[in-house]
Amino acid sequence: MAEVAKNILVVDDVPDERGYLVTVLADAGYTVAEAADGEEALEHVATARPDLITLDITMPEKSGVSVYRSLKSGADTKDIPIIVVTGVSDDFREFISSRRQVPPPDGYLGKPVDHEELLKTVEGLLP
Repeated sequence: MAEVAKNILVVDDVPDERGYLVTVLADAGYTVAEAADGEEALEHVATARPDLITLDITMPEKSGVSVYRSLKSGADTKDIPIIVVTGVSDDFREFISSRRQVPPPDGYLGKPVDHEELLKTVEGLLP
């Protein structure tokens, strides 16, 4: 029986960065959807639950932190692995990982994203 491709949602407001992540993941055999902002991401998750999400933190409209909090607080979405992808400093990593209201991110990648590190992180989170 053929293995079903895992679904990944890439959330980033910068088209080039989003396109890079989508290309790397699709080339590795994943089914990839895109969202350009936090609102679009939450709408997508509500209609088509992904197996994993890569989430940019600094976005207009609804920030990645707000999206992260919403997903990790939701009964139906709290178990979706989330990899935070951001150009924000390591201080932010410590901050988001120390919040008591929500668990720390399942993965954390700094920009620019190394494609091998991205794939290794994704493979480690998807069975």
